[in-house]
Amino acid sequence: SMDRSVVAVIFTGAGDKAFCTGGNTKEYAEYYSGNPTEYALYMDLFNAMVDSIYMCKKPVICRVNGMRVAGGQEIGMACDISLASDLAVFGQAGPRHGSAPVGGSTDYIFWYLSMEQAMWNCISCEVWSAYKMERLGLISKAVPVLKKDGRFIRNPHVITDRYLEDGAIVYGEMVSGEEKARADALVKECTVDFSGLDAEVDKVVWSLTNLFPHCLMMSIDGIRAKKKFFWDQSKLPNRHWLAANMMSEAYLGFNAFSTKKLTGKDRIDFIEYRRLLSQGHPFDQELIDAVMPPRKE
Repeated sequence: SMDRSVVAVIFTGAGDKAFCTGGNTKEYAEYYSGNPTEYALYMDLFNAMVDSIYMCKKPVICRVNGMRVAGGQEIGMACDISLASDLAVFGQAGPRHGSAPVGGSTDYIFWYLSMEQAMWNCISCEVWSAYKMERLGLISKAVPVLKKDGRFIRNPHVITDRYLEDGAIVYGEMVSGEEKARADALVKECTVDFSGLDAEVDKVVWSLTNLFPHCLMMSIDGIRAKKKFFWDQSKLPNRHWLAANMMSEAYLGFNAFSTKKLTGKDRIDFIEYRRLLSQGHPFDQELIDAVMPPRKE
């Protein structure tokens, strides 16, 4: 980031499916679950990566080429500006699969969304569309990337042709039922083309190019400082909790997710787990066997 010939850093993923979907759950299940010391060291690497974004002496643009979920969402929010493919979805997955969005989301998502929206986004494990995130202010722009007959069309899986329905805001929500079936069929007739997204990234970079570089970075660092303050307050205690959690709920959640092909389910029996906890049952092999999904016959 000290290269004076560079205007901005573009942070993106490979391919057209995902920017980042978080950690490797198979690796989490097979290596890190039950191994908190190793996971603590892993989190040191993650924290250092986020620190490097905040300390970068150039604007960092997140080019969201696909899913930005879990740790990917947290990395993306550390960036300064986000421009997204309209096929991208955003959200958290931790509370459903044995973790918590404390790799950054709980530190600064409330700077983007209202406190109520931030709370629900972190705990619900819902995925929200790029258009919804643009509407709510989490990203700067959602850009169509589907092409049919040489023309860009908006993601048909998302409502973008109307804002209200029966008085409720529906712009950016996912379609369902027959609309979803039609959307599935339409997508099969399309190709994916990121040239429009890249053009929008180029526009932003060109705008940044025509600014005083020191004044630009002072402005960016002034805004970054608010996110970084909360990140710095929480990153070490969160690192310790995430490591310790590998001995309990993360052990359950990641192993359930990793074995879903064998069991047909990607999560534990939450009702039974809560029942056992209410009885003061220790976290032991008996509890694990009782709540993990059984293998398919």
